[in-house]
Amino acid sequence: MKKHFIVLVSVMLLWNTTVLKANVTLPAIISSGMVLQQQSNVTLWGTAKANAKVTVQTSWNQKVYNVNTTKEGTWRLVVTTPKAGGPYKITFNDGSKLVVDDVFIGEVWLCSGQSNMEMPVKGYANQPILNSNEILMDADEPGIRLFRVEKKMSKTPQTQLDAKWESADAASVKEFSAVGYQFARILQKRLKVPVGIIQSAFGGTDIEAWMTTSSLQGFNDFKIPADTAKITKNNPGVLFNAMINPIIGYSIKGTLWYQGENNRMNPLTYDKKMAAMVKQWRQLWNSGEWPFYYVQIAPNVYKDHADQIPLLYEAQSRAMKLIPNSGMVVSVDVGSMTTIHPPDKTIISKRLAYWALNNTYGKQGIVFRGPVYKSLEITGDKAVLSFDEIPNGLTAYDQKLISFEIAGIDKVFYPAEALIKGKTVVVSSESVKSPVAVRYAFKDRAEGNLYNVEGLPAEPFRTDSW
Repeated sequence: MKKHFIVLVSVMLLWNTTVLKANVTLPAIISSGMVLQQQSNVTLWGTAKANAKVTVQTSWNQKVYNVNTTKEGTWRLVVTTPKAGGPYKITFNDGSKLVVDDVFIGEVWLCSGQSNMEMPVKGYANQPILNSNEILMDADEPGIRLFRVEKKMSKTPQTQLDAKWESADAASVKEFSAVGYQFARILQKRLKVPVGIIQSAFGGTDIEAWMTTSSLQGFNDFKIPADTAKITKNNPGVLFNAMINPIIGYSIKGTLWYQGENNRMNPLTYDKKMAAMVKQWRQLWNSGEWPFYYVQIAPNVYKDHADQIPLLYEAQSRAMKLIPNSGMVVSVDVGSMTTIHPPDKTIISKRLAYWALNNTYGKQGIVFRGPVYKSLEITGDKAVLSFDEIPNGLTAYDQKLISFEIAGIDKVFYPAEALIKGKTVVVSSESVKSPVAVRYAFKDRAEGNLYNVEGLPAEPFRTDSW
């Protein structure tokens, strides 16, 4: 009897193993625990037997989809998602079943860039994240799912990832992007829907590495390595190939971007490269002009190319005009003079969320942009600056305005006194009797404290073109 029981158990285990080893295989991002974009046509894809029929059933509506594989065994189909909810399951079958469960429907965002986006909630060595322990105490939330793409590079486009969806808790969140996670947490609280956040970031990287080689056509201010050269993380296209290409097609609501420090040596084309990158990503995703919100780099005492930092500020600002449905977060007031990684990632996440909540989700009343320089008027020995995006005026929160400079026809800038007068800023200096131009926070290490009454900072600017 005991022998027959052992044989029966062995047969059952073998049968279960056969079921589990379904012929359908899926990319890592399409797996249990994922979040799919709500009220959308989302793409599912994978491999199975060559020239086979694959059926896919979604539990939220019990609808069955059919697709035939190619001779290479690949398949791709589009399913329709309902309003936010879950958990659900999706069953794939080509003769053997594969079930993906614990699937939520909600909002999905991608966050990408270099180290300030990669920086996890736990911080870096001797470089903290502000209030990290408080963030982690609040991390247990089944309605937030995290997908962290491994840091890799490749000379050719890849399709496979070693990554998985994780529920948000202190253990998973501490390793995840502080900017990306906190943005997701804000959305989840405000929209009251599940949120999936995908991290694909790599510290110390150039924008060229995140672009396709085709989108870099026409640019000549970066190095193209020899075919025989050892691959590095800043070779053109290598991060796109390894860290973006495998997730292209997975439906997202929008993208967050925090990168630029590594392009301080070639800032003049940065805006055009951003535009080319976003255009190519959107085309490959084939899902319209999803929103692209990004962070202007923060002030810092840069050891090299310091004079190029203001030019990078300008390029990042110009990119908003080149990229449809985009928006820039200003960080001139929350930098650090001791590290390139400012610890206050909470305020950056909030400012990204302001853009998303108003501009993407239609939450009217939430202000998402600070004062924008409009015009200069010279009155005697004073320069009067006017601004847009100040419906209720300007403030420095009872502090003296800092980081204003003024120059005359000799183009020599001197530190200036700046006072808020109504909805203008009046700038002057005893050293400049006939002013011509004004600059604000237009240095690598210059912090700013000019805000609109709604609390959003003005970005660095200059009135000249010298």
